[in-house]
Amino acid sequence: MATGYRKTTDLPKMIPVFPLDGALLLPHGQLPLNIFEPRYLNMVDDALAGERMIGMIQTRAGGSRERPNLCKVGCVGRITSFAETGDGRYLITLTGLCRFQVGQELLVQSPYRQVKADFAPFAQDLAPIAEDEGFDRMRFLAALKAYLDHRGMEVDWSSARDAPCEALVNSLAMALPFDTAEKQALLEAQSSVERREALIALMEIDAAADEDEPPHLQ
Repeated sequence: MATGYRKTTDLPKMIPVFPLDGALLLPHGQLPLNIFEPRYLNMVDDALAGERMIGMIQTRAGGSRERPNLCKVGCVGRITSFAETGDGRYLITLTGLCRFQVGQELLVQSPYRQVKADFAPFAQDLAPIAEDEGFDRMRFLAALKAYLDHRGMEVDWSSARDAPCEALVNSLAMALPFDTAEKQALLEAQSSVERREALIALMEIDAAADEDEPPHLQ
């Protein structure tokens, strides 16, 4: 996917952030969002008038209900599709560009939060998707089938068999119902190989767990 962003210095130093637990955006991934809160409608309006970028981020313990503490790492995405509903909601799709470390939170007049973003530690996110030569698709699909069977879920198996490794891993990491800490661990994985192995571990742990004892990645 060509994005036009070749290096981290091409990205803005200050970005709006959308804190939303359980909503994971990864580089090259696509995240559909249904926007209805006034402050985030305002955020989308401002993003569309500017560089079309929004940082997705989860929260951690502490802070207030209105301003919870932010996790240390998020992912910025660019609005690549937009529609407005009859009742005033926005339906957008964010395409993931690059992860960032949260720097200073800005004192702003806008109703939504904004931060200084450090993209430098994740410069590799802007590179094109590379083939993962160590990908054991049979092992991966076996772990996925056990997970889905345990959860009573279905997947498009033709896509799972044919999709490139990183695209498959990222789409499942974003879509499967892992908890906030597990989603964050997948986001912060240093490489696509580490994310792939973390995802396999999560699926295998879940498939082996009793239903009344939800699994967690330590």
